[in-house]
Amino acid sequence: QVQFVESGGGLVQPGGSLRLSCAVAGLTFSDCDMRWYRQAPGKEREMVARIDKRGMYTNYGDSVKGRITISRDNAKNTVYLQMNSLKLDDTAVYYCNALESRMALLYDYWGQGTQVTVSS
Repeated sequence: QVQFVESGGGLVQPGGSLRLSCAVAGLTFSDCDMRWYRQAPGKEREMVARIDKRGMYTNYGDSVKGRITISRDNAKNTVYLQMNSLKLDDTAVYYCNALESRMALLYDYWGQGTQVTVSS
């Protein structure tokens, strides 16, 4: 059974920073591309950032480029999302996603989400 432990969300003022963590168990973490998505009330879920299996390649959504950094520690089965210069529009539930390559198939797993609220 795949299990996610997401942490680091909370309430922060505009311009502040947060670091989200997502620890994953029950799969081969080093075989997974990892992504962070977010969903704000009334909006569709959008991809925030992604990182490949080895941490060599990253990609970011246009709305967060230059403010957010994704990283991973395969020894700890954990992916991180460092968020700086937070804006009101960054308020959303942030979801950790694992895309596992196994036996030529792709398996898609989701965390339960962590709330990030940016408010003065």
